[in-house]
Amino acid sequence: MAFLRKLNQILLLLLLLTFCLILYSTIYKVSTVKEKEEADPIEDIEEDVIPVVICAPSGRMAGTMAAINSIYAHTAANVLFYIVGMKNTLTHIRKWIEGTHLADIQFKIIEFNPEVLEGKIRPDTPYPELLQPLNFVRFYLPLLTLNHEKVIYLDDDIIVLGDIQELYDTKISMGHVAAFSEDCDLPSTQELIKKVGIQNTYMGFLDYRKKAIQNLGISPSTCSFNPGVFVANMTEWRHQHITKQLEKWMKKNVEENLYSSTVGGGVATPPMLIVFHEKYSHITPYWHIRYLGWSPDDKTSQNILQKAKLLHWNGRYKPWHMRSAHSNLWEEWYIPDPTGKFQLHRV
Repeated sequence: MAFLRKLNQILLLLLLLTFCLILYSTIYKVSTVKEKEEADPIEDIEEDVIPVVICAPSGRMAGTMAAINSIYAHTAANVLFYIVGMKNTLTHIRKWIEGTHLADIQFKIIEFNPEVLEGKIRPDTPYPELLQPLNFVRFYLPLLTLNHEKVIYLDDDIIVLGDIQELYDTKISMGHVAAFSEDCDLPSTQELIKKVGIQNTYMGFLDYRKKAIQNLGISPSTCSFNPGVFVANMTEWRHQHITKQLEKWMKKNVEENLYSSTVGGGVATPPMLIVFHEKYSHITPYWHIRYLGWSPDDKTSQNILQKAKLLHWNGRYKPWHMRSAHSNLWEEWYIPDPTGKFQLHRV
């Protein structure tokens, strides 16, 4: 009898242990599912995010902050700013943002390593200011913005007056890598080109005397596009190895000097014109009103400015350090530097 009592006690203990194990397993499973359910909304938000890449070069950071401010003020969309700078400017970028109302934006500050450009840039360009490393950030978007299907790239000398969601929703046709604004899209642009002498064809950016350019089979009168504002399909970019193609033409230019030395010039635009030829869709014209920095005089009509969704001061007359056209439209979004390092002085 003692043996049977002992056996019953052992069986009861085993039964209790089994019950505890089942109970623990059930609780753990519920807990795990709950954690996953709580994580899903975050993933959904990330799927809805609008990634915007913009650089913050030293000396031009006021432009970057004004651009971000204008975007933030005109949208209710979930925008994530990728702000790219050089190592020695990262702290300044963060202090400028966190010391102002821009502290409320979602942002990531990314350091750009200029070593990736070694052996890919000729030092003898007629426009040395275009050689600064951040000018080439747009070539490396897949390395900077992971896990995004679509990305907006913006130069720092822009102001957004429309909802950035509309630009993000730009349709990119199947097989195309990005959407750009063509330099032949608005009659007003054409008038400005004639008056000021702006180059708007491939001839203005590529040297057609060179065999490598002739072999492309692209007519020199083909309309160029502006790479200062674009929407990119990251899946197609990776699939078509766009970064490698851009680097290939950068290296070829170092070896053969393929870019034009005319007023079109540039160092980032020519390889993009080659690589994206017939691989891009079109941005609605009013989402990129440009050449505002080409001359200090007013060349753009008030009618165009009133309809504009995005203004671009491309050219040498930047609204933060020189007398430029329509600088009042830029200054409305300017945010003073809380560190005091940058002061707004116009020459």
